[in-house]
Amino acid sequence: MLTKTKIYLSSPHMGGSEQKFVNEAFETNWIAPLGPNVDGFENDIQHYLGNNSQVAVLSSGTAAIHIALQLLGVSKGDEVLCQSFTFSASANPILYQGATPVFIDSEKDTWNMSPELLEIAIRDRIEKYKKPKAIVAVHLYGMPYKADEINAIARKYEIPVVEDSAEALGSKYHGKACGTLSDIGILSFNGNKIITTSGGGALITRSLELKNKAVFLSTQSRDHAPHYEHSSVGFNYRMSNVLAGIGRGQMEVLDERVAARRHNYNFYKTHLSKHDSFSFLDEPIGFYSNRWLTCVTTSSYELREHLRLALLEEGIESRPLWKPMHMQPVFKDCLHFTDGTSETLFDKGLCLPSGSNLSQDDLESILHIILKIPQIS
Repeated sequence: MLTKTKIYLSSPHMGGSEQKFVNEAFETNWIAPLGPNVDGFENDIQHYLGNNSQVAVLSSGTAAIHIALQLLGVSKGDEVLCQSFTFSASANPILYQGATPVFIDSEKDTWNMSPELLEIAIRDRIEKYKKPKAIVAVHLYGMPYKADEINAIARKYEIPVVEDSAEALGSKYHGKACGTLSDIGILSFNGNKIITTSGGGALITRSLELKNKAVFLSTQSRDHAPHYEHSSVGFNYRMSNVLAGIGRGQMEVLDERVAARRHNYNFYKTHLSKHDSFSFLDEPIGFYSNRWLTCVTTSSYELREHLRLALLEEGIESRPLWKPMHMQPVFKDCLHFTDGTSETLFDKGLCLPSGSNLSQDDLESILHIILKIPQIS
């Protein structure tokens, strides 16, 4: 029987203990953007990630990328190489710094930044302008990018990497947690992510000194003085103690959330991959995706749209894959090194409902609607 209850693409999923930490913040009057939940949340993430990680929790993943670029000295006149197939928050902070993004297309194994095109772009920019200041690579939809190859190229040209793991908490690359693989990592705890603090993010580094600089910048760059003294420009980017309390409760169920998302992926793949109209992105050897969103590529744009609209008619949210940044009006004048991979994925790809709170009945209802579409072969 089909459901008439709206099914979202990826809705928040509380575990039950979040309220305990939030109540504690209220009872002790730790409502300000500091307090024991902030310290506790950072410690929880550090313990989960391992790899000598140091974590600063911030107001959003976008803020974390902005602070990362600040720490790397990105400024006006610089160029930053950025994955094109991603959400705009990966690229917007480059503009905040007065720098210019140069977009790199994806490879087909992971849908993430192409190492081959990255090196072509670096050589081109060194020859025609100057060496890029940083690289922003993304673990898209929870699938790790080819970190060994990207890092090797980055080291060869001595360019630091910002590892955008906004969608990849719980994912691993050859046993190491995503977010800890490059110079600076970032996480997002937005409402649609695998765990949420309503709004929030984190910056990850292996350097305590860099973490402390990130905290300094994110708290208005207030100098040590009995009055308010500022020697540099700062930002109001620190996470509040209340939201960090939600995060502490969410960390307790993170592994369960990853398991649920992977179950969704396996369900869709089992039932849809037998049809020639659909294909799925498999994990390369050594890659472990949290499957934040289950993404399917269809045989045509027309089928993708037919599928999306059929689900929408039944109150089920789905969404086309990210529109590449080099196709976005705001970035129309930016250089890009592309081969059509991300454009094809955008044209034919769809994100299916993937929340960890989907029931088996929800999944069966979604499948039933999809399989009714006559164009499916």
